[in-house]
Amino acid sequence: MDKKTIEIHEKENHVSSRPSSPPLTPPTLTEAQQKKLWRKIDARLMPILCLMYLFSFLDRGNIGNARLQGLTTQLGLVGNQYNIALTMYFIPYCIFECPANLVLKRFKPSRWLPGITVTWGIIMTLMSLVETYPQLVITRVLLGIAEAGLFPGVVYYLTLWYPRHMLQYRIGLFFGAASLAGAFSGLLAFGISFMSGQGGLLGWSWIFILEGIATVLVGVLAFFVLVDFPDTATFLTQEEREFVVWTKKFDNSSVGEEERFSIDHIWAAFNDWQVWLHVLVYFSVVGPLYGITLFLPSIINSFGYSTAISQLLTVPPYVFATIVLFAFAHFSDKLRLRSPFILAGLTMCFIGFVINISPNVPNGVKYFGTFFVVAGSYASFPGVVAWLGNNLSGQYKRGVGMALHIGIGNFSGAIASNIYRSQDSPRYLVGHGVELMFVGIGFITLPTVVLMYKRINAQRDREAEAYLNDGGDGGGSFKGVGGRYTPEELRKMGDRAPDFRYTL
Repeated sequence: MDKKTIEIHEKENHVSSRPSSPPLTPPTLTEAQQKKLWRKIDARLMPILCLMYLFSFLDRGNIGNARLQGLTTQLGLVGNQYNIALTMYFIPYCIFECPANLVLKRFKPSRWLPGITVTWGIIMTLMSLVETYPQLVITRVLLGIAEAGLFPGVVYYLTLWYPRHMLQYRIGLFFGAASLAGAFSGLLAFGISFMSGQGGLLGWSWIFILEGIATVLVGVLAFFVLVDFPDTATFLTQEEREFVVWTKKFDNSSVGEEERFSIDHIWAAFNDWQVWLHVLVYFSVVGPLYGITLFLPSIINSFGYSTAISQLLTVPPYVFATIVLFAFAHFSDKLRLRSPFILAGLTMCFIGFVINISPNVPNGVKYFGTFFVVAGSYASFPGVVAWLGNNLSGQYKRGVGMALHIGIGNFSGAIASNIYRSQDSPRYLVGHGVELMFVGIGFITLPTVVLMYKRINAQRDREAEAYLNDGGDGGGSFKGVGGRYTPEELRKMGDRAPDFRYTL
């Protein structure tokens, strides 16, 4: 750093004398020490986060297994009442995601995230006692409210710990729990089905009871395991804390990113073109994801298999999806690219849905097609989330932008809840047709986003080169020190700053 840069940082650190402020120079850690540090952070954060999300996805999706275990029969559901019950989960889930992310920043993650986990675990357990359709709808609404803060909260939480090109693999680990939840859901439902009749309860009630109690226990465990932010993490040494804070603060920025709250950050997220285009990309992946999650047992059952066998046959597609998901996440971070892997996932979904919607296709081939749908949707989802997280700068703008992205995008789950109608079995023309529409949206929107990112990056490269040719010092002037912008101005500009480059 030059002398003037150091003076500016000293002035800023004097104004904000928090012990968490990054040091003037990054702590020196060898490559081996850095790898050890990230492994230590992974070991502390990822297992409990993955476990929490596994049960989150298990609890929202196990209604599909419960349906085969007598839920609709005992509650007397007719027509589209089952689909409406599914939809009523997504409406509050989408509405409360953005406010939940602002709450996370205000309250400690080590209290907020475990707290909502315990809450929805209790709701899940009590869902086993519903006796009427209105009661089912009410509990699904409450479940959506309680779960709303977990996924966007955890993704935002991870962006505060990891540099942006280490992010997708961690989101992949975290979201991999969702694909494992699909596999576990089928296995658990198969095992729990033998409890049907115990205590005067059918199998669907026992699914909700046992999985709800397990969720509560996971939430209680999280209170003791989860930590807050890097600058207060006692399981790290002082040098390690400083390194993480420095690395994250100056990730792809010469002056760091804005950390103080302002209403402008909210408006910046609402007015950013990339947030809204990414919502459409999110739609294209999440629609197929929730459609296959909620209805895979019914789709496989329509192939002519028994209820028990249908539950078991849901397991292999999710195992395959988990393997593909981790492969995509690893190579996406390694190559520092997001869009090619999302496009690959959309292509897999397209192949799978085309197989299942085509006439005169053997049931075995259709089952094979479900592997493509499950793997394509689950494996591309972490990339969709990480991509926008990589390209939003400023902690509050990123928090609001990602919550909007996920919250609005999840309305595609509400649509997917209503397109697989029982009267359309076994071919499900409407369901598979709408899912192909979602995939088509992705085929159009994703290349559009890439082209816009490339154009903006190229324009900033040209401006930087022109500035240097006009006499800029190249060591710091263009980046804001002693030049056109002050560090404070660049921080406020965030991803609009001239030295920021979008990830493709």
